[in-house]
This record gives sequence, C-alpha cells and structure tokens, in this order.
Amino acid sequence: MTKLNAFEVFQLLPKTNCKKCGESGCMAFAVKLLGRQIELEKCTPLFEEKAYEKQLKKLQELLTPLSEALETGIILEEEKCIGCGNCLIVCPVNVAENPESSAGIGVAPEKEENVIYVVKDGKAKIIDLTKCRRYADTEKLSYAQCRVCEIYCFTEAIKILI
Repeated sequence: MTKLNAFEVFQLLPKTNCKKCGESGCMAFAVKLLGRQIELEKCTPLFEEKAYEKQLKKLQELLTPLSEALETGIILEEEKCIGCGNCLIVCPVNVAENPESSAGIGVAPEKEENVIYVVKDGKAKIIDLTKCRRYADTEKLSYAQCRVCEIYCFTEAIKILI
C-alpha cells in the first residue's frame, strides 16, 4: 500500500481545468479528493469521455484503500497487531494526556477517553481519532503530518495513506 499524494492523483485526471467539478482546477480537485471533500464522480469528463477510461480505472484502484481509511488517512489492521504498545508510547497525544504511557505503562481506564490508542485484548484500538494531530479541520483542510504511530509500528498494522 503506497502513500497517496495529490500530484499522483492529478496526473491521472484530465488536466483540462474545465471547472465542471466546481473547483478552480484539476490540482485543487485532486487535493480535495484526497481530503475526501469531493467525490471522484464530480469529475464528469472522466466518466463521460472514452479517452479517459484507463485513467478512471487507475484512479479508482488507487483510491480504493482511501475509502477504507479513517478520517486521518489511518488504517489500523488489528489482525497484524501483536499488542506491543509502540503506538501508545510514541503518540504525542497519548503521552501528553497519559505521561505514564511513555514509560511503557498502559493507559489507565479512567484516562482512556483522553487518548487515541489503547491496547485491549492484545490488540491496539483507536479510542478517539478526533484527538489525533492528523485529524483535519475540514474547513481549512489542514492537519499535522504526524506519522510516528506508523513509523514505530514494526508489524505495519498502522498505515497512513495520505
């Protein structure tokens, strides 16, 4: 699973800047598409013109994993998780809300509502994704590029697509 970026999506769009989608151009459309603020179907030339058939198919394949990801672009595959707790230890939000987690101590039940990750039954679980630094402000489409949970997940149970 590769990281998605707006330029890669843009390359597969018609690049006519026709504005039929309501955006200022194809690059703006690509950015909003990755931010899940617009649907691929809004690019009507892709669906109406035979010349873009191959590009449409590639785009649909490319974007399929994004439809399975959480709002932050995170995919947590619990079947790959071994419960090591690295995500708890390295998450800046977890550590700020539960400093003991930086020492490898799990999250106390009374603090669970303030963190992103916990380990339960030997698997990482996401408790409150809205606390994640990657959680986008949908009006500004801004989010931090934090990736530490993904970087330190050696089983690759956590993936960030965007």
